[in-house]
Amino acid sequence: MSRGIQLLVLACCSFPALAQEMSFNLRPGVTAISEQVYDLHMTIFYICCVIGILVFSAMFWAIFHHRKSKGAVPAQFHESTKVEIIWTIIPFLILIGMAIPATKTLLAMEDPSDADLTIQVTGSQWKWHYKYFEHDLEFYSVLASDMEQVKGKLKKRDNYLLEVDHPLVLPVGKKVRFLMTSEDVIHSWWVPDFAVKKDANPGFINEAWTRIDKPGIYRGQCAELCGKDHGFMPIVVIAKPEDEYASWLAEQEAAYLAKQAAEQELVAMTMDQAELMELGEKVYLKSCAACHQPNGEGLPGVFPALKDSPIATGAVSQHIDVVVNGVPGTAMQAFGKQLGLKELAAVISYERNAWGNDTGDLVQAKDVVAVQNAAQ
Repeated sequence: MSRGIQLLVLACCSFPALAQEMSFNLRPGVTAISEQVYDLHMTIFYICCVIGILVFSAMFWAIFHHRKSKGAVPAQFHESTKVEIIWTIIPFLILIGMAIPATKTLLAMEDPSDADLTIQVTGSQWKWHYKYFEHDLEFYSVLASDMEQVKGKLKKRDNYLLEVDHPLVLPVGKKVRFLMTSEDVIHSWWVPDFAVKKDANPGFINEAWTRIDKPGIYRGQCAELCGKDHGFMPIVVIAKPEDEYASWLAEQEAAYLAKQAAEQELVAMTMDQAELMELGEKVYLKSCAACHQPNGEGLPGVFPALKDSPIATGAVSQHIDVVVNGVPGTAMQAFGKQLGLKELAAVISYERNAWGNDTGDLVQAKDVVAVQNAAQ
């Protein structure tokens, strides 16, 4: 066997292993479905390679052996029923051979029945909200990369734009059902290692599922162009063994219930102007400035200004309602669940007294609760 043939055989035998490590290829992932998707992808790829080799080999052979310099004369014929039948049946059989495994994989991907855990995933510009249906636990997951990294003032970390403040935590070996929806525009929840990519549409609920085989940290992103900060909407999932997950869940549920109880205690408290303005500025810069700008002047024609606006200088109850419940049909989100009572009161007070608005209105937690109760 010649050296060239030996190298060719070695390359063919080692290609499947090398393909898994190629950064531009699909990932085998950490779920049975992701492995099926990867195997299906590679099977179709190999079929396409074989078709390409046969077609181009025949084409180059014909060009070489029937070239004009050898005195080849073009054949004169019109139609051939036999040839037409052959080139119709062969592609048909190839497509059927490809469709059978593809259909099996697609049916498996779309079967969320008999789930052990259900998570509601709600997208909003530009964060994810997770709600555990079987437990008293829900939270928002927001980009944790420092904005100084975004601006190039700090060195970018390894997981730059792929890190969040509150990752989604799931148990290993359990079937998890996802219910996807959105509060504003179309988002898409995508984690490559799970082979899960499902659109989150406002007003609709889509289903997906996964069963993670290996503990670890898995990252993804919103895969839909959902607005100017689309690139700042990462997904982080931590898969824990069942006992570690149970401990984490108990701890988080206790903290969530304690937070709710603490929120109710705030209703009887009164904060002074200095405290409201200091906290309000921090909340505003974190949650509102991306649209309305740090100077409160907004983006003309896109996001309205809060400086001298009828909302920030008009009736307090209307201002609270807009911040808490949002404005349907616009980019103004409902912050009632995203922020605590103290943060809501502070940011509304800040907006009513910053940039020269100077209304003198100081909103307290009890005022926010009153508007929330009225809306119910």
